Amino acid sequence: MKYIIKKIISMIITLVVVSLCVFLAFSIIPGDPALKKLGTEASPELIAQTREQMGLNDPVIVRYFRWFGAFLQGDMGKSYNYSVPVAGMILNKIPITLTMAIMSFLLTIVVSIPMGIITAKHEGGILDRVVTVVNQVIMAVPPFFSGILITFIFGMIFKLFKPGGFISYSEDFAGFVGYLIFPSIAVALPKIAMTVKMLRGSVIDEAKKDYTRTAYSRGNNTNGVLYRHVLKNALIPVITFLGMLLADMIAGSIVIEQVFGIPGISRILLTSISNRDYPVVEAIIMGIAMIVIVTNLLVDIIYRIVDPRIGIEE
Repeated sequence: MKYIIKKIISMIITLVVVSLCVFLAFSIIPGDPALKKLGTEASPELIAQTREQMGLNDPVIVRYFRWFGAFLQGDMGKSYNYSVPVAGMILNKIPITLTMAIMSFLLTIVVSIPMGIITAKHEGGILDRVVTVVNQVIMAVPPFFSGILITFIFGMIFKLFKPGGFISYSEDFAGFVGYLIFPSIAVALPKIAMTVKMLRGSVIDEAKKDYTRTAYSRGNNTNGVLYRHVLKNALIPVITFLGMLLADMIAGSIVIEQVFGIPGISRILLTSISNRDYPVVEAIIMGIAMIVIVTNLLVDIIYRIVDPRIGIEE
């Protein structure tokens, strides 16, 4: 329990630091949100009045505490450009991005764990060498370029989906999930390659330890040692790695949305940055940061349950 409390306190401190950095970063970026909203033809008097209404004339620290206090209460503020609640602008987009991230995560688990075990089991074999080469190629290719290739090959050549033909989850959920399959593959590919490489190395390292020789001496065959002894320990660092990947896949999904023309968080984020609509940008970044922080907390707790030695070491 003491370990978990320490992690929760650390999570809260991290969240506060992130919020402060996010707010200050957008406070010092050149550009006047009021001028961006009104246009260059607006009079100085109108611009000054609008800045006052937006609260931009208050000291930075006052604006930070006002914004962060409201955020903790679930109030994300109002858009500078549209004068509507930020929550209403982004909440219907969040399921799109999160669904794609979760699909990518599940795809990574389903493909990488069996592949990592197989390649480790047949270390040095033809399959192991082929997978190693393919992994290196995939990790060297940026995800957005993988998305372009997938769109060209599977969308334009094989016609397995219609590029730009996004289907809303409110209209046809099955069609919505079906359209996200190929974008999810683009997000998952580099993560699969990294996970396979990590799991393969972890299994090989564990297989060389003394306890595996002891298991063999007791009459266990290769599969028995691998699945009853080695894999349990080899998966411990992979669990942490996969937890970090889930958070990373959210950011990856935002990038891939642009390639496939998916109207998720990315479209609002880029438009808001261009328009200096900082309440929207800050809400999205803080939302992503909270998901990352909470995910890491859950991973730490799971890691602690799987390997109780962690609590003792800390």
